[in-house]
Amino acid sequence: MNDQTRTPYPGKGPEGGGEDRNIVDLLSHLTQQGAHLAREQVNLIKAEIREATHEITAAVGAMAVAAVVGIAGLGVLLMGIAYLVGDAIDNLALGTILVGLATLAVAFVLYLSGRKKVAASHLKPDRTIETMSDTPAVATGDLHHSGAR
Repeated sequence: MNDQTRTPYPGKGPEGGGEDRNIVDLLSHLTQQGAHLAREQVNLIKAEIREATHEITAAVGAMAVAAVVGIAGLGVLLMGIAYLVGDAIDNLALGTILVGLATLAVAFVLYLSGRKKVAASHLKPDRTIETMSDTPAVATGDLHHSGAR
């Protein structure tokens, strides 16, 4: 092997000063280290996602409990309003029906608003799809647009 393909490498050698390792060995070692670093990075990402998932799960659980308590409170409030309306018109049953109908009307309007927003939403990840389709062009240097939208 000629001297241009061998590089001094500090390490185990007969004199302790180092041994010559060829470029192929060095590249192999670099590749192994890069793969190890990538695996460790993936493990770190998994751990971070796992931790964030636990935090989100706890937050969603607290929100669910708050929703249940809120619905119960709303029910009690509506019954109180129904009693007040029934007392004002001297007919408890009619007051309860009127409050119930008003509550259902508000719920229906909120439902229609939500349905309209869902219908208007666009769930297809267009930018991600375009970026993925541009990846081969970027890798070869053949990208012809500036990326501005």
